[in-house]
Amino acid sequence: MSGGQTQEQTPEAGTTETTPKRLPAAGRGGGGPHFNVGMPGEKSMNFLPSAKRLLGRLRPYRAHLMGIVTLAVFSVGFSVIGPKILGMATDLIFSGVVGQQLPPGTTLDQAVAQARAAGNDTFADMLASMDVIPGVGIDFTRLAQVLALALVLFVASSLLSWWQGYLLNDVVQRAILRLRADVEEKLHRLPLPYFDKQPRGELLSRVTNDIDNIAQSLQQTLSQLLSSLLTVVGVLTMMFVISPLLAVIALVAVPLSVVVTKQIAKRSQRQFIAQWQHTGALNGQIEEAFTGHELVKVFGRQREIEATFATKNDELFKASFGAQFISGIIMPSMMFIGNLSYVAIAVVGGLRVASGAMSLGDVQAFIQYSRQFTQPLTQVASMANLLQSGVASAERVFAVLDAQEQSPDPAEPARVTNPHGRVEFEQVSFRYEPDKPLIEDLSLVAEPGHTVAIVGPTGAGKTTLVNLVMRFYELDAGRITLDGVDITTMRRDELRGEIGMVLQDTWLFGGTIRDNIAYGDPGASEEEIVAAAKATFVDRFVRSLPDGYDTVIDEEGSNVSAGEKQLITIARAFLSNPSLLILDEATSSVDTRTEVLLQHAMAALRADRTSFVIAHRLSTIRDADLILVMESGRIVEQGTHSELLAAEGAYHRLYHAQFTQPVAEADGGDAESDVVGASAVTGTLRPRSPVG
Repeated sequence: MSGGQTQEQTPEAGTTETTPKRLPAAGRGGGGPHFNVGMPGEKSMNFLPSAKRLLGRLRPYRAHLMGIVTLAVFSVGFSVIGPKILGMATDLIFSGVVGQQLPPGTTLDQAVAQARAAGNDTFADMLASMDVIPGVGIDFTRLAQVLALALVLFVASSLLSWWQGYLLNDVVQRAILRLRADVEEKLHRLPLPYFDKQPRGELLSRVTNDIDNIAQSLQQTLSQLLSSLLTVVGVLTMMFVISPLLAVIALVAVPLSVVVTKQIAKRSQRQFIAQWQHTGALNGQIEEAFTGHELVKVFGRQREIEATFATKNDELFKASFGAQFISGIIMPSMMFIGNLSYVAIAVVGGLRVASGAMSLGDVQAFIQYSRQFTQPLTQVASMANLLQSGVASAERVFAVLDAQEQSPDPAEPARVTNPHGRVEFEQVSFRYEPDKPLIEDLSLVAEPGHTVAIVGPTGAGKTTLVNLVMRFYELDAGRITLDGVDITTMRRDELRGEIGMVLQDTWLFGGTIRDNIAYGDPGASEEEIVAAAKATFVDRFVRSLPDGYDTVIDEEGSNVSAGEKQLITIARAFLSNPSLLILDEATSSVDTRTEVLLQHAMAALRADRTSFVIAHRLSTIRDADLILVMESGRIVEQGTHSELLAAEGAYHRLYHAQFTQPVAEADGGDAESDVVGASAVTGTLRPRSPVG
């Protein structure tokens, strides 16, 4: 906005963060000093507190979580018992095969004695530990019963696991729903300076990409983490029941796995932080480039934009590749350790079967358990990258939730009972940075029905002055009253409800023209909307559209001209019927004839209302009741148009630059800064200096 918020001298206080110089985004004016600030700085992630806080958001769903844990216990319990049942089936088959090979009619003791007599002590030891009936083959009836029991256990485990996943998905999505709602509400409680510091693409990345990443991480890790931990406990119990010796061998792999995982995770953690920071930076750059696409084309900066994108994209690639590659090493490392454990268990288990210390079914079950034991450990390790990525995103979202909010509204707010729009500044002081004064000891009175014009060079504090009236920023000293009521004692929404504001940069949302006008007063009737449109000359071009007031405006407002968009925003302000009107170069986008008509319409609107008009074209404020000339945050002159011209001060110089200097330029004048101003207003072109 010309003379608007982002053009003023508004660097935030106390920041130490900096980012590379960026092109201004369309719709944000000139891209003030805040625009390049606010990208997340390099810092080590405080993993455990952030993870604990993230899990704390599931606390409202304790009952559901208890149900999930219960289902997981039974699901894992059934799946853990399964291998032991299958081991029994293996023993039945093996016993039947061996028994069929023994002579019928002999006893097991006789068969063992015969084997020892033949010098086959190993076979005799194994036979002595088996439940074998010589001459009898496989008991298929009992085998079928055992296999049926195993099938029932596995089916029950799968159904319970599905039910657990369903409930967990419900809990996670509800938690993310609340998180999105909390972030949305937080954004509405944040002061305007916070948004000055944050590039829009970066903030959007936190609100969308990071929250989606949190949801994905929670969804994938919580279920597997719970099941994996329960599986480890259950499998470990069964392993010690079957063979303490083999269980100890299997446990040797655990500390080795922990050490390997910790070392890899430590290195990948930094990469995940960088990945999401570069994602936010890239989103911000893309948003700016496409929002300001026309400016990029006009100034021929496509190659620079492409180079900037390529640089940021390459940084994101390197960070993402590093994060995924380093964390991806965890899985093969765990599989290698697990295979070493598997080989040791198979060798020792085979020797114990041969010695008769264990049955073949128990060894088979133990091997399955060893796989089940290393698998959840591997899953937990492989989830480390997801968990780190999710917590890194959570920390970025929590940074938004922890941002300092604007001061709360008073518990017992004051109200303007009879609004007229009298505004008084009483020794007001304000600065964006403690060591850089902007407005010092400013006092003025704007009477109801008067038009107060504010002029001065860019950065003089013109828009800052009206932003203070809106309480977008808080005063350092002094006070501002509206109809005798200190604005700090009022609710912000009630204060702003008394004010209508029209900016140079128009804002229209995706909807019909009727909806955009009615934004000023959602309860307005059709007749009131049309009356406001006629008063601001919107009606005359709307009638020429095929769909009239039902014409849908896209989000960028590209299907109406810049002047028509401005007329719609002015109609919106008309409809709100404010007691105080703020116009910030509001007619700069309309043609000269429409501007004259709007001046008449605004004159009617300003009756019994105070109007603050920020203007660069001095022709538009000649009839103002009071003209304030500002320089460096101070009012250096005030008076009517004729009084200020007669004083031959700062206003006289501005006026002279706009309306007289073009003639001097034609006569060979050399006041360069005045010529620039004159050229901007009158369209007079300066001759280009010869090149070379």
